[in-house]
Amino acid sequence: MEYRFRKEAFVLLADGTQFFGKSIGIEGSAFGEICFNTGMTGYQEIFTDPSYFGQLMVTTNTHVGNYGILEEESQSEHISIAGLICKDFSFNFSRPGGHESLFNYLEKNKLVTISDVDTRALVNYIRENGAMNAVISTEIELKEELLKELAAAPNMNGLELASKVSTKKPYTVGNPDAEIKISALDLGIKKNILHNMVARGMYVKVFPYDASFETMESFKPDGYFISNGPGDPEPLKQVQEVARIIIEKNKPLFGICLGHQVIALANGISTFKMFNGHRGINHPVKNLITGKGEITSQNHGFTVDIEAAKAHPDIEITHVHLNDQTLAGLRMRSKNCFSVQYHPEAGPGPNDATYLFDVFKENIIKS
Repeated sequence: MEYRFRKEAFVLLADGTQFFGKSIGIEGSAFGEICFNTGMTGYQEIFTDPSYFGQLMVTTNTHVGNYGILEEESQSEHISIAGLICKDFSFNFSRPGGHESLFNYLEKNKLVTISDVDTRALVNYIRENGAMNAVISTEIELKEELLKELAAAPNMNGLELASKVSTKKPYTVGNPDAEIKISALDLGIKKNILHNMVARGMYVKVFPYDASFETMESFKPDGYFISNGPGDPEPLKQVQEVARIIIEKNKPLFGICLGHQVIALANGISTFKMFNGHRGINHPVKNLITGKGEITSQNHGFTVDIEAAKAHPDIEITHVHLNDQTLAGLRMRSKNCFSVQYHPEAGPGPNDATYLFDVFKENIIKS
């Protein structure tokens, strides 16, 4: 890769702080909430995770792009991040079976990307000052105009984004002759979630985020699932109502990440935006039922109020995050419903928590 494209670029935070770097050759500006992921691998899965919609991603791993792109590792059909910030960008890649370089992939998707940024300093600043909106740009000379546009950008708090990434039409995955049928509500579902269900003999019909309970029930499912996704769960009133009806009817229900937060809200338990979210593939969680630890994949900027959950008579806290003691999982005492804040399907990440799909299957069989 020739370096004629290495135009000066910068990260401009909402508070006016700047970090400088170089364009990898995709020029322009990109706005979003800045966040960071601590995973050493899995950049393709991260970039295509719909839960990251509208966010500028800082990768803390020094090297990005060194193993290229493998089509089957994408977690959705599109790149979801708004832009990419990294330290060392590898234009060349080495990997058996790799389909293309990360540069070609990003260029096709016109994703503004800047490298040669002091990501250690940037991440430290975010950790100290909290998540905030930012812009990455090759148009450094337009700083004042970019600041004005940045000031007008919507805050993630109160922002509904599931509608931006959800499927427009229902579709099915798996064997139609499978013994177990699942109706899944797509708030930004990852492909690996569906793969885990299909691998356990489930036939899944995926519905748009605004599908009614009656529409989902028409599939005659044995269980229901509410997926991960981006944005604030609080504005998703219709989704919360669907969850409330499923719970009221005591149908088997499983929620992941945003789905977990929706289930909490359906029970009258509040959620809130975190100072800094959890994003990485090595987050320690304790299973309070078994007493065992789990290394988990996480990606969320909102969380469920653990004190409100403790005060709810029908909620049992099943998992806690060991770094900050935030709520990582719950189940209902009198209903066939459970959820986790993290990503048991990994993609990327460890497989410590894939047993939760077996729990879901067992709950369905026992119901």
